[in-house]
Amino acid sequence: MGSNETPYEKPEHSISIRKPFAIGRREVTFAEWDQCADAGACKARPDDHGWGRGDRPVINVSWEDAKLFVAWLSQKTGQKYRLPSEAEWEYAARAGTRTPFWWGREVGAGKAQCDTCGSPTKQRVVPAGSFRPNGFGLYDTSGNAAEWVEDCWNDSYRNAPKDGSPWMSGDCRLRVLRGGNFLSKASDVRSPARFRYDVDVRYYANGFRVARELQ
Repeated sequence: MGSNETPYEKPEHSISIRKPFAIGRREVTFAEWDQCADAGACKARPDDHGWGRGDRPVINVSWEDAKLFVAWLSQKTGQKYRLPSEAEWEYAARAGTRTPFWWGREVGAGKAQCDTCGSPTKQRVVPAGSFRPNGFGLYDTSGNAAEWVEDCWNDSYRNAPKDGSPWMSGDCRLRVLRGGNFLSKASDVRSPARFRYDVDVRYYANGFRVARELQ
């Protein structure tokens, strides 16, 4: 996990995922979010900026909004849904690779939705699953919408948990975002790239994907 590219990603370190988990193949979409809003469990009706709803990743949702969604989904299904930990997210995004991008060392063209990724459509989210999935069958772990995870923000990985659990100490008014977004440069959609945002702030490039605990 991590890399030696930027201070936020250091130190590169080994993680042992102790518990099995499932993770969404796609980011949560507007169609899925709107079901939660229709049920009254999700309070926000996020703006789609005129790009369309349906199968596009939901954006303009805060970390607190995402927590409401996973609580609703858990109650509705009887399963334990949650946000992934940062370590689980990176494990899933890398899909067994050690290169900066899951598809190789260079960003190339047409592999992800970001500002310098050679994407045919610019400056907006595109429907989930518009690009080839990684080796675990996950779509858009690089670019499109940035993805909230459970962890509090820390400026490096010193003293981070080694068992794949979320890091629940540090600056917990800021939570971690992974994967970069449609506005990002290629360097910010690498598998180890990480950023942070205030828990209660909605931004038009931020979304999430869900995890589910397995027995």
